[in-house]
Amino acid sequence: MPEMLTPEELAELVHTTPGQLAQLRYRGGGPRYMKFGRKVLYRREDVEAYLEENSYARTDQPVTA
Repeated sequence: MPEMLTPEELAELVHTTPGQLAQLRYRGGGPRYMKFGRKVLYRREDVEAYLEENSYARTDQPVTA
């Protein structure tokens, strides 16, 4: 079973708030997540992939969508 993170755990890990993560989910951004009823969970591997895809070396590097 993969390691799962709650929104609170992920927010602490990436220095943001659970509310910001909720906004990202609402807008269709951020790392992939799973829902079990009303409970939201993030797989650590999905978070790591999202962070890697959104890592940049320069400020003028184009953002690919």
